Amino acid sequence: MFGIGSTELLVIMVVALIVLGPKNLPNIARTLGKAMGEFRRVSTDFQRTLNTEIELDDHERRKKEAEKEFFDDKTKAEAPKAEAPKAEPQKAEAAKPATEADGKSA
Repeated sequence: MFGIGSTELLVIMVVALIVLGPKNLPNIARTLGKAMGEFRRVSTDFQRTLNTEIELDDHERRKKEAEKEFFDDKTKAEAPKAEAPKAEPQKAEAAKPATEADGKSA
């Protein structure tokens, strides 16, 4: 408990008994115990809140990275498909004037 050995704890209790007296010592010990319990409860709750927030931030970061990878891969996969139809109409348009020119000269 706080790095205090049994002999140090015994000395502290004897000094407290002498200074505070036998009548007040139980009330003070009870109050101190309640305060320490409340402090422990608050610190545990604070630590739990921090851990939850850290996990939530980490989850959001991983989610964004996964979405970015997914949509980048999807965009890369769709890009060649999207470029291919654009190239064909251009070739068809280029072919039309040549055939029309051939048809007019013949």
